[in-house]
Amino acid sequence: MRATGAVALGAVLAIGASACGDSGGGSGDKDSVTIGFMGDLTGEASGIVIPPSKGAQMAIDEYNATNPKIKIKFKTYDSQGKGEQAVPLAKTAIQKDKIVGLVGPAFSGETQQVGPVMEEGKVPMISASATNSALSANGWKFFHRIVGNDDVQGAGIGTFITNGLGAKKVFVIHDNSEYGKPLGTTVEGTVKGKGATTQVSAIDPEASDYSATVNQAKAFKPDAIFFGGYYAAGGKLIKQLREAGVTARFLSGDGSLDKGLAKGAGGKNADGSVIGCPCLIDPTGKASPASKKFSEAYKAKYNSDTAIYSAEGYDAATAFITAIKAGKTKPEEINDFLKTIDVPGVSKQIKFTDKGDPASSAIYVYQVTGDTLPLIGDANTAKLSD
Repeated sequence: MRATGAVALGAVLAIGASACGDSGGGSGDKDSVTIGFMGDLTGEASGIVIPPSKGAQMAIDEYNATNPKIKIKFKTYDSQGKGEQAVPLAKTAIQKDKIVGLVGPAFSGETQQVGPVMEEGKVPMISASATNSALSANGWKFFHRIVGNDDVQGAGIGTFITNGLGAKKVFVIHDNSEYGKPLGTTVEGTVKGKGATTQVSAIDPEASDYSATVNQAKAFKPDAIFFGGYYAAGGKLIKQLREAGVTARFLSGDGSLDKGLAKGAGGKNADGSVIGCPCLIDPTGKASPASKKFSEAYKAKYNSDTAIYSAEGYDAATAFITAIKAGKTKPEEINDFLKTIDVPGVSKQIKFTDKGDPASSAIYVYQVTGDTLPLIGDANTAKLSD
């Protein structure tokens, strides 16, 4: 579904060649402006960041192909998902490269650290994938995201676990990150509110042995296991659960929506796992004709299928493009424009609340089948294929 590993690095280099080879064009130029993209483009979780960077690049390329009066240059910043790298990159983007907007950062932890830099620099950001609910409670004026937050995601997944699966005992595992722990907490609260019995455990995603948590899960004998974390750790977790004889349905959130989950689990161990996401991957047009059209154009451009947050990256860039089309070329002008934007996107209507969250967002459910993750519906109506 998307490039990882060495292939991912090649894809990033290809993007970087087109994006960074033309590094001028900040807000001071009369005929061009620069939009940045920040996220983990070469690290362990790059598989869920490269797709939105490609989506954003595609939107900008399409815009530039119309030969507009003000062209957009696209520059990528590889933070590897680490706040200590993201902060100086953000400062460089604002002070040296003169970006007028940032698609990103990709992850919640780095966004939490970059937010104050963007506020001080008065440059708007639109994340395609940072879902931590607390981000929109910071009072930031330049923060936006195109994706629903973890309160929405966790409630949707929790509803599916109890209503869609009928689970009565749910074992919740998280990775203690600013993303995984709150998501796990929301899922737990949702299923408990619907009458399920729960138990919670945490893992170190960098560790190789999860036997303490696996043994707890085995003793609890759950109907379903939810993991709040990323696909690299999720795959290892599934493998160890299955090797220990734990057969409960495995579920996770958007951080695990990558075929690397099945690879890490040892292939068929992941089959039947369910991944919830506030993102829309819809190449067949099951949910939206617009997403089918986008998927076809994306495949024609990149010779690869759309993946997690491809559409949201495209929509984030579209928000900036819409502002620039309206003659807003300075960061603060663009930020003011984003307060009133209300236009159709690929993944959803592009409109923000006063806190920067999307005005509406559905949670979609995907089921692991081999090395594919087909959409099976939204969290309220999805039906498993097995």
